[in-house]
Amino acid sequence: MKAIWNNTVVAESNDTIVVEGNHYFPPQSVKKDLLKDSSTHTHCPWKGEASYYTIQAGGQENKDAAWYYPNPKEAAKQIKGYVAFWRGVKVEQS
Repeated sequence: MKAIWNNTVVAESNDTIVVEGNHYFPPQSVKKDLLKDSSTHTHCPWKGEASYYTIQAGGQENKDAAWYYPNPKEAAKQIKGYVAFWRGVKVEQS
């Protein structure tokens, strides 16, 4: 799978984990140089607290377009540190 935003591949992996229709990419498959930490956090009743990244690519920013669970609840432990995308990021087959 590939995550693409602003004509830039942000992540690519054959080992994503699909949860609630979202592909979560392994941390090592994500181009961290394109991500900036965000102060945004949200809470999921069964996954726990999510943290966000802003994507910076091609001279533009996509605020809070990626999220991950640094310390998920037991039910979501398989996605710890994995990164998912939204807000116009296209996730497609490689």
